[in-house]
Amino acid sequence: MIVAELTDHERATLKRAAFGVVYLVSNADPGFLSMLRESVAASGAFTGARGLARDVLTSGSLPRFPRKDPGGVEAEVLPALTASLGILRAKAPDEVDNYRDAVLAAAQRAAEASHGVNASEAAVLAKVRAALA
Repeated sequence: MIVAELTDHERATLKRAAFGVVYLVSNADPGFLSMLRESVAASGAFTGARGLARDVLTSGSLPRFPRKDPGGVEAEVLPALTASLGILRAKAPDEVDNYRDAVLAAAQRAAEASHGVNASEAAVLAKVRAALA
């Protein structure tokens, strides 16, 4: 296994993409209590990740997203997911599945956290799966 050191920018891309997914799921089911439940559920997936994915997703500060522009966040997050896989394939190929699994688990757990998965959340999950394919 060859693992090259990730730059700060690459680490930020991986983290922003992963947390952006949770943001998109949370926006699909608005409400403070829903957001809180979803955030806690997603954080469990991130802390349960292995290897480099766990290191990237559980260290440093949390990314911030604009509350008034979820469409803009989606336009940033989905390509960032694809870019994240490219970064890992180039620098840490054995970590691709760990990262993908952590992001998908966080998205699914967030969607299920508040009264099950609604149609809007299912649509976000489908976009996330497509970006990670």
